[in-house]
Amino acid sequence: MEYVLDDGPGDGLRLGLIVLSVDTGLEWEARQVFAGRAAHVVHTRIPARDHVTPEDLVHMAPELTRSAALLPPGLGAVGYGCTSGATVIGPDEVARRVGEAHPGTPVTNPLSAVIAAFGALGVRRIGMVTPYLPEVVAPMQAALASAGVEAVAAESFGESDDRIVGRIPEAATLRGMLDVGARPGVEAVFTSCTNLRSMGVIDEAEAALGKPVVTSNQAMFWHMLRLAGAGERARGWGPGRLFAV
Repeated sequence: MEYVLDDGPGDGLRLGLIVLSVDTGLEWEARQVFAGRAAHVVHTRIPARDHVTPEDLVHMAPELTRSAALLPPGLGAVGYGCTSGATVIGPDEVARRVGEAHPGTPVTNPLSAVIAAFGALGVRRIGMVTPYLPEVVAPMQAALASAGVEAVAAESFGESDDRIVGRIPEAATLRGMLDVGARPGVEAVFTSCTNLRSMGVIDEAEAALGKPVVTSNQAMFWHMLRLAGAGERARGWGPGRLFAV
């Protein structure tokens, strides 16, 4: 039988996600953006420890290239799905290690994506909602500050076990968003952690607060699409003001 090759599923838009082995939220939220869209998203898993501490997070660094190598070639962008991991390892080091498996492919992570998102939204003063312990929150706030984004308010669930984080209901996250978002000087809310479900309450929180709400997964998906050259095409794919810019 004769045949002619095409670009595969997704009309040529192919994206790769590196998902933590303990994460149960990232793929769920990815479906809320990409299901039914002209995009093909492929996943790989990276070994990760249950506990979210700087010491545990840095252990992912040597696994980045091996995990990324399990993704097929020819991707428009690759996202490493760990906000705290990217903070501890460093975005440049994440990109370098993933790039060893996918030379020339744009690489992002939630920290870099959130900084890009707030730049696009014109936001400089934020309130943070996280599941983290203080020793994880502090370096993240420092990394944001070095990029010109100041956390003027923050609340945390104070949880170090990622398997528990994945079971925190969106209703609890929404309460945190509304609380932090109403604090003086807060221009936008950042809900951090790829495993903390929040995609389904972004629009509700923005409507109540009258200001942008950005989450780790939402920002990473938006940034991946931009890096892959599909920003205009993907407007409105996800929730929130971010997907309108």
